[in-house]
Amino acid sequence: MSYQDFLVNKTQIGADHGFDLLEVPDKLFPFQRSLLEWLVLKGRSACYANCGLGKTALELAWARNVNLHTGKPTLILTPLAVSSQTIREGEKFGIECQRSSDGTVYPVTITNYERLHYFDPSAFAGVACDESSILKSFDGARRNAITDFMRKVPYRLLATATAAPNDYIELGTSSEALGYMGHMDMLGKFFRNERDNCATKRMYGEAPKFRLKGHAELAFWRWVTSWARAVRYPSDLGFEDGDFLLPPLIEVEHVIDTDSKPEGMLFNLPANNLFEQRDERRRTIVERCEKVASLVVDTGQPAMVWCHLNDEGNLLQKLIPGSIQIAGSDSDDVKEERLLAFASGKARVLITKPKIGAWGLNFQHCNHVVYFPSHSFEAYFQAVRRCWRFGQTRPVTVDIVLTEGERKVMDNLRRKATAADVMFATLVAEMNNALAIAKPDGFNVREEVPSWL
Repeated sequence: MSYQDFLVNKTQIGADHGFDLLEVPDKLFPFQRSLLEWLVLKGRSACYANCGLGKTALELAWARNVNLHTGKPTLILTPLAVSSQTIREGEKFGIECQRSSDGTVYPVTITNYERLHYFDPSAFAGVACDESSILKSFDGARRNAITDFMRKVPYRLLATATAAPNDYIELGTSSEALGYMGHMDMLGKFFRNERDNCATKRMYGEAPKFRLKGHAELAFWRWVTSWARAVRYPSDLGFEDGDFLLPPLIEVEHVIDTDSKPEGMLFNLPANNLFEQRDERRRTIVERCEKVASLVVDTGQPAMVWCHLNDEGNLLQKLIPGSIQIAGSDSDDVKEERLLAFASGKARVLITKPKIGAWGLNFQHCNHVVYFPSHSFEAYFQAVRRCWRFGQTRPVTVDIVLTEGERKVMDNLRRKATAADVMFATLVAEMNNALAIAKPDGFNVREEVPSWL
């Protein structure tokens, strides 16, 4: 190895592990074709594209190209009920794919994450994880099984709209799953642990807080750009936005009065800590659910109602005639059946939790969302984006139902939403800046050597 090659390797820039594009579906938009060309050439990559920008079509086209190139089958992993939707997308774009739940292998195989244990990684040349951010919601054993499965397959793709730009550890675990730098190596190379600088924080066990080293910021984004693309709108890649500009999103807060007070209190006070917020939520279930019912019962229009507690879901189902609920205790087959019933219009109102049904599904026929606030911005983002996405032609109304005591929960959610917008914009800008820097192919700048050498 020459010294020049040694220096290039030290940059940790991910190499191309793929091949030239072999087949492009006719219905892809120009910006999607550009993304697909890069994903196929990279071979192992992440696609952080916003909801509705066609990640499913890109996954299918990527899997088809890997199958054509290698002659071996490819696998697309999806959240519950999304596999059927992916099959329909394949028909739309002329890509033959088949669903499997028992380990049967096809040229392009679609299955749910829950069915992965039926498959052998050696049978596949490529694996794509749809809504890969959902991996955080799985228990450690299942998440590790998915990561281990990916490591044994030569071509890999991660696709999600909500990889948190300020969650650096998530970027590191994505890199590790793709076969690039491990997340601990990433933290050691580009970041410093702020907790290590404070003996008091170490003493009380405060969680580590990492920040980019000042001199490593450009190198870090350049490294991320070598294996990932982040896209909010086609214009982020230099294309016209066109129809991808969405109709308005109307967020309405409904602060309800309640006579329920904490034990020993004369007045309702803002819930300050997590314990108080949980107590507030449980004490006000009836009032909040009655408000939700008043918002959706008489409209005659589809509505998506998101809750967080089993008692909330059960009461809402009683208060809203003709509604269906998906609970955590339901079997996977029942969950899928009810999600598809709402998607097809057979059920007008769907009640469920974000962790069950907020990933990957398209509900553009619905433009009314009702939500109980929580501290998770990702859950809120995904819940709203089931309806507010490309293909939605009407303004989407989001009714947020809360009590006076939950003000701080809502304030925290707003803060996270603002921070996420700023951070994702920064991520896109930094990636575009990094893309403008040519990969070093030579070290030929003349330097002056001190006379005493």
